[in-house]
Amino acid sequence: MTAPIALSADQARRMALAAQGFADKRPVGRVDRRHLRRVFDRVGVIQVDSVNVLVRSQELPLFARLGPHPRTLLPDALTDGELFEYWAHMAAIVPSAHHHLFRWRMAAEGGWRMLAELRQRRPAYIGEVLDRIRADGPLTAADLAQRAGPKGTWWDWDDGKVALEHLFAEGLVAARRRPTDFARVYDLPERVIPGAELSRPTPAEPDARKDLLVLAARSMGVATFTDLTDYHRQRNPVCRPLLPELVEDGRLLRADVDGWSAPAYVHPDAVAPRRVTGRALLSPFDSLVWNRERTLRLFGFHYRIEIYVPPPKRQFGYYVLPFLLDGHLVARVDLKADRASATLLVQAAHIEPGREAEAGTVAEHLAAELALMATWLDLERVEVIGQGDFAPALHAAARGAV
Repeated sequence: MTAPIALSADQARRMALAAQGFADKRPVGRVDRRHLRRVFDRVGVIQVDSVNVLVRSQELPLFARLGPHPRTLLPDALTDGELFEYWAHMAAIVPSAHHHLFRWRMAAEGGWRMLAELRQRRPAYIGEVLDRIRADGPLTAADLAQRAGPKGTWWDWDDGKVALEHLFAEGLVAARRRPTDFARVYDLPERVIPGAELSRPTPAEPDARKDLLVLAARSMGVATFTDLTDYHRQRNPVCRPLLPELVEDGRLLRADVDGWSAPAYVHPDAVAPRRVTGRALLSPFDSLVWNRERTLRLFGFHYRIEIYVPPPKRQFGYYVLPFLLDGHLVARVDLKADRASATLLVQAAHIEPGREAEAGTVAEHLAAELALMATWLDLERVEVIGQGDFAPALHAAARGAV
């Protein structure tokens, strides 16, 4: 058996950044579909989230890697079927070429309580909804709304929503997002996803799972077993026996990373560049940082999203983006797009412990990136209005930034 590759923690960090596309230079000039494909070749998955206090989260990974780009880039690729949405991590956008790798998940769908209750009360209803889509075309959950009283909490689904979400998870319908309110518009897969992708042979479940583990390794560079399974939200027990097979076949390489308590695995194509330069503001749901334990292990950056934390108990803010500078997470900012005043608001700014001596340089780079983001979002200015130990330095750097 080949000895594991020995990696320092710094090598692992640079390898992870390169795998996610942060060792690539941002394009100069017009950004088009080729650049979008390059991002998906790197990350494989972009998580979807409905919070729109700054911009929809799925737009931010492209900005982080490509800089300013046409905001139609992602919607257009979804509209023409090159990409599709599915439960690939959470709700996520993935290449349609990977549709066949999720069919085992589609076949296994159906174990949730609301679905069982619906089937018991209205055994024919789900089939009736599917028949309506076949006959009448795409529809939203609102088109099937049957609620008599006002809607309650966000999980208060009525029968139509339950039926549509089941059909979506089962792969019997696909969905696009309506731009006005982000609602899913459900339709038959053949009217959303190219026939060439739908007609790909369906692999056996273990083979599809192994392919997903390898894709995860490619997108992470170096990863523990739980990192790999988390990337596409696979279950550890069923994947554990697949790992030795992937190592034996040379599709994954074993590694030991200094300071990591668990064994690691490296994709054969992974590289650790000597230096990683550049800057990026990261969505809370960016695939570089969505696994909070891995983020702490790679960067020493403790990160929790505080959207659901009561305001008095928030430590850093409501919608906080980590700031990546030259391969390190050096600061974090709570951002809001105030569209009425055409202003990108910095509601809080904090520098990471140990980076205080670099505060001036970090502030200059962050102010420049915020100005770039504001221009991309058609906002006219950046204003630092909030608190935090980094707010004064950032305020000084951001004056006249846009």
